Amino acid sequence: MTGKLGGLSYNKRPAVGQQVIAKEERRGMEPLMRGLLCIAVGAAIWLAPIPEGVKPEAWHLLAVFAATIAGFILQPLPIGATAMIACTALVIFGVMKPGEALAGFSNGTIWLIVSAFMFAEGFIKTGLGRRISYVLLSRFGSSTLRVAYVMSAADFIIAPFTPSNTARGGGIIFPIVRSVCAAIGSEPDKEENRRTGAFLIYSSYGAVITSACIFLTGASNNVLATSLAQELFGVSMGWGDWFLACIVPGLLLTVLTPWLLYKLINPELKKTPETQQMAKNELHLMGPMTLAEKVLCVIFVSALVLWATGSIHHIDSAFVALLGLSAMIVARILNWDDVLHQKGAWDVLIWMGVLINMAAYLSKFGLMDWFAAAVGAQFSGLSWFYMLIVLSVIYLYAHYGLASNSAHIMALFGAFGAILVTAGAPVLGVLILFGALANSASFLTHYGCGVTPIFFGANFMGQGKWWKIGFIIATVHLIIWLGIGLPWMKAIGFF
Repeated sequence: MTGKLGGLSYNKRPAVGQQVIAKEERRGMEPLMRGLLCIAVGAAIWLAPIPEGVKPEAWHLLAVFAATIAGFILQPLPIGATAMIACTALVIFGVMKPGEALAGFSNGTIWLIVSAFMFAEGFIKTGLGRRISYVLLSRFGSSTLRVAYVMSAADFIIAPFTPSNTARGGGIIFPIVRSVCAAIGSEPDKEENRRTGAFLIYSSYGAVITSACIFLTGASNNVLATSLAQELFGVSMGWGDWFLACIVPGLLLTVLTPWLLYKLINPELKKTPETQQMAKNELHLMGPMTLAEKVLCVIFVSALVLWATGSIHHIDSAFVALLGLSAMIVARILNWDDVLHQKGAWDVLIWMGVLINMAAYLSKFGLMDWFAAAVGAQFSGLSWFYMLIVLSVIYLYAHYGLASNSAHIMALFGAFGAILVTAGAPVLGVLILFGALANSASFLTHYGCGVTPIFFGANFMGQGKWWKIGFIIATVHLIIWLGIGLPWMKAIGFF
């Protein structure tokens, strides 16, 4: 299209095209600028004067570690790629030998989480996860609050085998609860029954986060926390131990969170008979339970039993998971292509292997001991219990600046844990508390973890309301973990 201005002809399209090109260039610059910022963080630490009592290799490892954590937060590249670059940098700059830099990939706990990702693929591929949810809804979904508890129960059943909140929440729970909203006439673009949809969406999100606290394999960051505790403090924890420690406060939160949300949001609809009929229709369309679903039921029940009885048979949790994965492949529930195409699992393998190893060598090089002594001196005269309360509050609300539970663990778990353990706090208590709080912190923002944007993106609730309710729920979780969780762990002998 052409025109005239002051007697001069001009062409409008190039101008529009130039604007588009300029916009794309700006977009391309954003990852570059974030990447340069990460490098700047690492360089600033590397070039800074090395404190007295710190070995040069420890200080340089800290520089690479800090740059990696910054990369996790700012994400100029996928986190797996960031971790791989960090691993390479450690060798190139002479901080670690090749064998040392790659040692983290032999960690058995990492393979536990990889195998659990494959279980999640089995639940989705066979439809077993959806069937479990619809069966529960068809029988107990007669009211809005009951629907919320049904979704909590469904997620509770599925969570031990789906360490990805995004896979479990986004792939199974969210599509079902969104269908429930549609069935009862609740849509985000309509004011009628909008609070009902907001309640169902947020309570289902809450179910995903709460279940992640209860099971070691409910979230990959839980496994990261246990691996760090083993590398940094020499304390190991099995699947059954984590479950035993978390089940009482976790079940209390499973019951309390939907009820509290019910009071806070106050949905317009109290009775939802349409939900039961919708679930029955979906089950009819799914047809009878397939052989693959039945076999998967046997496999995951067997795996649960073996995990829970680890103290008796002494089979490592990772090898129980690998046994379950092998059984799924032999039974043709999954084929090898399914395993290879599970990108999330292999991504976790890379970044967790690198980060756990870096954290381990930070401890071996003596940096954690130095840091704990330096910071602990600021708390002199304060008992470890009061230190734990103060640091737990800081630890939880620090998530406002984070968008990843794993980045949260990597940034704060080791440092805060070292301070508390040096002060005399029980390692297992600190481990479980900080592991659980990293999940609970996801409530705070609409970007709290990978699955949060999926539920927030349903548009039933604005950002301000989401943050307000999230603050309340996260704070309640903090109180329960401190007030109920710690006494329970003491009662069962964890400290």
